[in-house]
Amino acid sequence: MREVASRLASRLDYIKLKPRRVLDAGCGTGGDLLSFGERYPEAYRVGLDASFGMAKTAAAAGATTGWRRLLRSAPPYGVVQADFSALPFAPRTFDLVWSNLALHWYREPHRVIPEWHRVLSTDGLLMFSAYGPDTLRELRAAWAEVDDVPHVLEPTDMHDLGDMMVASGFDTPVTDMERLTLTFESPDTLLRDVRLLGVNPRPERRGGLTGRARHAALRAALERQRREDGTIALTFELVYGHAWKIPEKTDAAGNAIVRLQDIGRGGRPR
Repeated sequence: MREVASRLASRLDYIKLKPRRVLDAGCGTGGDLLSFGERYPEAYRVGLDASFGMAKTAAAAGATTGWRRLLRSAPPYGVVQADFSALPFAPRTFDLVWSNLALHWYREPHRVIPEWHRVLSTDGLLMFSAYGPDTLRELRAAWAEVDDVPHVLEPTDMHDLGDMMVASGFDTPVTDMERLTLTFESPDTLLRDVRLLGVNPRPERRGGLTGRARHAALRAALERQRREDGTIALTFELVYGHAWKIPEKTDAAGNAIVRLQDIGRGGRPR
């Protein structure tokens, strides 16, 4: 997660943005919130996660210490537990909505992206990363040799996410993808790391324990995937997306809206 966050954050180096308020949607344990404290030291940073445990840890990580706390000069920092598709914030609250490897955990991203658009201010920026459909394809293939029950996350395709951003009102969204391949010396080390990711939130998953026989069959299927160098590979497809929230063109009555600062401009300012 830290590696992907670093790759996503590097894109901010080329964007002129001084946000007053930043939302980290799916903040996890708060690593990105701390990074934004360095990048945007005066910004009001808010973290949100669906997990109470994650939100609690992120809140503790952001506790202000030292002389800035004594002088009460530290930028506001808060964390909230909430549903991604029902953000507890007023419209146009944030200038930057950031989400690192969180969107794929929600089965209905078409309900999440409109909420990101709603809470963004006009000319605000959305940046996110998520897993793509090829993520853990080797593990998915191994399980297919064992039974027909879904065991692995099936993320949304990059192009579908782009369509959702357009449908939500974002301006000229950009999505791109890269693949990372991790290698493991044994099926046990691979499965250990996968368990740490918690990659099966699907409600139709098997409810009981895997059982020794089925676990042995899975390990055998992974063993058959060994490459010439003796390792077992695991693919991660990483999807990156960003888009701007453009000014509304009409009001609720259908009347055209023209901002004073846009009069005489050929395009929208960034």
